[in-house]
Formats: sequence, C-alpha cells, structure tokens
Amino acid sequence: MKKGNTDDIKPVDFSAGMRGKHHVACKKGYTVQLQSEDGTIVIHKFVPEKGAIVLDKDIRSYFPDTVAVNVALRGLINLLPQRTKRPRAV
Repeated sequence: MKKGNTDDIKPVDFSAGMRGKHHVACKKGYTVQLQSEDGTIVIHKFVPEKGAIVLDKDIRSYFPDTVAVNVALRGLINLLPQRTKRPRAV
C-alpha cells in the first residue's frame, strides 16, 4: 500500500446506502482478487458451507464460538414441547 498525503482523501457520504444490499449474493459466494507486489493476481473463491448461519453482530458478542451457540440452542430445544412425528404425505 502506498503512503501518501491524506489531504487528497475525499469524505464519503453513505447516507443513501442500503443495509444488506449484497446479502443474497454473498450467501451464494464471492470472489476476491489480490494483486501481489510482483504483479501476479491471486483469485480466491469463498463459498459459505451448506447450512451456514450468520449471526447478527449484536448476537455474536454473546457467542464466542460454535460450541457456545450449540449449547444455547440445545438448551432452548429442551424447553420446546415434544413434537410428534407425522407420517409424510406421498
């Protein structure tokens, strides 16, 4: 990254932005291109695992890892009334 004069940085107005605009596209996956100092370009494709669930930022602060989320959800499942399994319609 080049170091330079910060006087030429213009303020950006995000007031007309739309929250979550790229949410659906991001769930499908995305590609990042990184240019190395020698000029080569490395392409990385990121695809969320099937069944991946993204927690909102305010919720994330309560659950530091996957284990904490699973423990909490199992506790909630124990509070739910037992469901009887119905036969599937063919």
